[in-house]
Amino acid sequence: MKGNARLIAFSALIGAAYAAATILLAPISYGAVQCRVSEVLCILPFFLPGSVWGLFVGCVLANLFTGNVFDIVFGSLATLLAGLCTAALGKREHSMKNCALACLMPVLFNAVIVGAVITGAYMGLQVFQNFGVFAFNALTVGLGEAAVLYILGLPLMRALPKQTFFRAFLEKLH
Repeated sequence: MKGNARLIAFSALIGAAYAAATILLAPISYGAVQCRVSEVLCILPFFLPGSVWGLFVGCVLANLFTGNVFDIVFGSLATLLAGLCTAALGKREHSMKNCALACLMPVLFNAVIVGAVITGAYMGLQVFQNFGVFAFNALTVGLGEAAVLYILGLPLMRALPKQTFFRAFLEKLH
């Protein structure tokens, strides 16, 4: 029971950190060209599957600031789906290949889903009638996501398990 309470508290902390970092860095966190530094936290489900829910709630809270109901629902759903896939990959060997694949999950889900949400915000229900606009939005969101996940996230994924404090922290949560 102690482990569950710790995991819930940790997930709440992750959600708060995600929302706070996104909102604090709002000029680069929202829009067609975005670089959500808070997305670096999306590596955590690789090590702690329960952190998916904290990321999801944090994303919902951060997306409330857009005022776009589609972003609140579908943008947050992108984070949830990416987190669940990242957690599934974390059950495998923690090889460089699996770490790189885990970083790819938020890139893919956000590029497609958030790219569609942004396109819909400008074009209404004709999201896919102009594939070029969707492709541009998906590309810019994907590039921002890739920058965060591969420049910051991947090195962290490789370095954290080597740290004594991180291994001890994981043991206390389980």
